Amino acid sequence: MLTELDRIVFGCGNFGGIGSSPKWRSAGDSEEQALKLLDHARNIGLTRFDTANTYGGGASEIILGKWVRAQDAGFVQSAQIATKVGNPNGCPPGETPLSRAQIAYHLDQSLGRLGLERIDLYYIHEFDRVTPIEETLEAFSRAAEAGKIDRFGISNGTLTDVETVLSLAGETLGQRFEYVQNEYNLLATEDSDEVIPACADHGLRYTAFSPLAGGLLTGKYRFDEQAPPGTRLADAPEACAHYLNEKSFAAIEELRRSSGHGGDTMAEAALRFVLDTPGVAGLVIAPRRIEHFASLGLIA
Repeated sequence: MLTELDRIVFGCGNFGGIGSSPKWRSAGDSEEQALKLLDHARNIGLTRFDTANTYGGGASEIILGKWVRAQDAGFVQSAQIATKVGNPNGCPPGETPLSRAQIAYHLDQSLGRLGLERIDLYYIHEFDRVTPIEETLEAFSRAAEAGKIDRFGISNGTLTDVETVLSLAGETLGQRFEYVQNEYNLLATEDSDEVIPACADHGLRYTAFSPLAGGLLTGKYRFDEQAPPGTRLADAPEACAHYLNEKSFAAIEELRRSSGHGGDTMAEAALRFVLDTPGVAGLVIAPRRIEHFASLGLIA
């Protein structure tokens, strides 16, 4: 059973679509299902919620905002709402995702969808490698000065990205740089070599997304079998393509054997691996069914 609830972030990336890609919109959770999941997340004690301006084409922010507005003021004040900007799926032709104009536009759109006056935590979703980072950070600084964002972080960042933001953010904006959110799990451990230690050295809170490798570490898939209908792997196989190899499934089988001895589900053991990694502050979960919470060791 997972008890460090303050280290668990509820991810809303499946609301209205799977992630940001338009081709996976039909495979996402309905508003009705999403609202039930959010209610259950609160009931078990979760207070941190993560979305992005492009998840479900904006539907994720809309659903989360609807739910937040229905909560009592005390809970809203204590909760942390994080969203992101910079995914190319939200950028019109001829623009760059992290330009000054695009950030200003999408920030206002996110505030409106979420029904908030200020974003608790605003992420650079991914670096577009075209916009000068100085321009992006200037836009974030203006947003902070206007009271539209509190803290900020970067996602899908390299060690160079972390170091560059640290060096260029300046004293005022630099004090708001607190989070790095990257993919990290039993099958994707590259960040343990440099990025996670660097975050720890600089007081940044490293948060792992996809701690279950798109559901593969729950044990519900087999290397030589077709994915069950309605699952993430069946609906959006490209999202998990980098895991679909014999090495990964050998590691999954080893997890299956070892977790059985300890009494944990495979999912619990996989999450524990992430949380026990020195320097990891937390992780993002995205269960799509109420019963999935219990399999993760999260019980009301």
